[in-house]
Amino acid sequence: MKTPLEILKSYYGYNSFRPMQAEIITNALLQNDSLVLMPTGGGKSICFQIPALLQNGITVVVSPLISLMKDQIDALHANGIQAEALNSGNSVSKDVLIREKCLNNEIKLLYISPERLITEIDWMQNFLKISLFAIDEAHCISQWGHDFRPEYTQLGILHEYFPHVPIMALTATADKITKQDIIERLHLNHPQIYVSSFNRPNLSLEVKRGCSEKEKIKVLLDVIRRHNNESGIIYCMTRKTAEKVAHNLYEYGVVVGVYHAGMSIKERNQIQDDFLNDRIHVVVATIAFGMGIDKSNVRYVIHYNLPKSIENFYQEIGRGGRDGLPTETLLFFNLQDLITLRKFAEESGQKEVNLEKLKRMQEYAEAHICRRRILLNYFGEISDCACNNCDVCKSPPEFFDGTIIVQKALSAILRTNETVGFTMAIDILRGVLMANLMSKNFHQLKTFGAGRDIPFREWKDYFLQMLHMGFIEIAYDEERHLKVTQLGKNVLFNRLQVDLVRIIPEEKSENKKKRSHKSIIQDNNESGNKSDILFERLRNLRQNLAEKNHWPAYIVMSDKSLHALVDEQPITLEEFGEIFGIGKFKREAYGESFVSLIKEFQDEYGITKPKTKMEKTTQMSYMDRQKQLHEHAYAPWTKKDDDYLVELYKEGKSIKELMEIFGRNSGAIRSRLRKLQCF
Repeated sequence: MKTPLEILKSYYGYNSFRPMQAEIITNALLQNDSLVLMPTGGGKSICFQIPALLQNGITVVVSPLISLMKDQIDALHANGIQAEALNSGNSVSKDVLIREKCLNNEIKLLYISPERLITEIDWMQNFLKISLFAIDEAHCISQWGHDFRPEYTQLGILHEYFPHVPIMALTATADKITKQDIIERLHLNHPQIYVSSFNRPNLSLEVKRGCSEKEKIKVLLDVIRRHNNESGIIYCMTRKTAEKVAHNLYEYGVVVGVYHAGMSIKERNQIQDDFLNDRIHVVVATIAFGMGIDKSNVRYVIHYNLPKSIENFYQEIGRGGRDGLPTETLLFFNLQDLITLRKFAEESGQKEVNLEKLKRMQEYAEAHICRRRILLNYFGEISDCACNNCDVCKSPPEFFDGTIIVQKALSAILRTNETVGFTMAIDILRGVLMANLMSKNFHQLKTFGAGRDIPFREWKDYFLQMLHMGFIEIAYDEERHLKVTQLGKNVLFNRLQVDLVRIIPEEKSENKKKRSHKSIIQDNNESGNKSDILFERLRNLRQNLAEKNHWPAYIVMSDKSLHALVDEQPITLEEFGEIFGIGKFKREAYGESFVSLIKEFQDEYGITKPKTKMEKTTQMSYMDRQKQLHEHAYAPWTKKDDDYLVELYKEGKSIKELMEIFGRNSGAIRSRLRKLQCF
């Protein structure tokens, strides 16, 4: 019998397990129950797929979505592993055929929804030899989880029907109370609990506060430009917002899809299919989009609005960078989102829990310490060091004595008898003569115009900081009016010093006119770099193979594997089989095609000998180069940097060469050259 490690190499093309995978697999082979908490993209599926391949019988995988089942089954087939699904999308004849395969031991993994499992449970008990139950997205069973689904609660009967079959519950996000709820509802028998590291170092973390709608769109376009022909997801709070954002991007020439629960199932499936198969690269969506997305090469995830909890936020950003390559995440944070979500929490059936979860999300957005540290600590993984891949670590905040600013704001609120919201309070401070303000004689207040030297956007941020520090609160039962707390009154009357974070103004766009898609999103291959040319040819071959099998391209081969092919340039099947992510089945199925393409490329460019071992060792790998570029992509430009950049550009250096010299990505180089009016 093969070992788990031999199965990993043979079927998946990996030389080693990720942390905890080997221990989880061993526990399953010992017929023990387990609860597995592993971040999205952390390799949960291998934990139950390898035991399935090593044991007699069938592993039954409970999954909530047909699209999620299809994605995993396609990936298994691409690795030469037999798997099927029983779900409502099948015809009667297909279900009959699948049952026959089960009875004849022709498949190793059977995917099924929780509802369908209950209807099939008697048949399974009487006719199937089941080696393991894997409950995917197990947080759905808990009323404290962020995606509770009533149909999951029926799964507690599994141990009644199959007392000797182990259960493996898996989830990407679960706090302490949710973990305990999963164990109790599934009646797990003394389960081993595995909590993998929640750290995803390839995900950069950034928050932008107080941006206007216009500023948000500009930022989105900048991100899309940096990731030309790469996939990204933009999450919005409401259907209306998603439609509006998608329309605005379309006006700038971006090919974009929109996805929300108000669309028909057919429309949603089409958008999801287009995204998975790279017919569109950008999707603007509500949280209805995501659980069925297992796409490995999503390069950015943007939250246009504040999520309601860290669990939601972490799972959604986890849909980016599953292949381990650098990926951007960005969260827009403003007062209105916070007010709206607090109202939702107040009106929910779990008011206290939801308010607490929102408070923790707010603390993340307003943080002045490493954001990754906050996320890891939330999930019980103690971290006391800076990650150097979040905006706080890259640009630590600068504090100043903001006592006078806070006192002006608190005084303005009190002089209105605490009958104004954020916008009117700011209008009073800035001295804006509005009809509704004048009708209440607020223009006659002593504080009217006391803060006219501070822009509206900066006032919004200062009010956020005051709310976070507990100087003011929102009265939701009084039309969301602002109230000064006792702590705030201490600041106002006792003149306690308050340190505020200095607001750094966003760079103003020098060209406010709408540009076409071609000018917004430019080709990144201007330099004609040989590696880029080979990568594009390999990507095209991968796409052709995927279309023949009716699979998304990343299932044939990940971007990480393509980059490894570019670095190694294997010219024999044996060498091809040593590439990351290439198992025995893929070597035999696709090896000749990829090796032939690489040989043709080498002949075309006069590459007559393979790289020596020393050359391979000394050459910086794609991953190392990307890590270097990613770490410096947002570092502040100095005057010396600008002068040197202009000088080299005028000498004729290509974008690619400038990227290597300055250690920044193409988007950062282009943006700076545009800022310096070089093109």
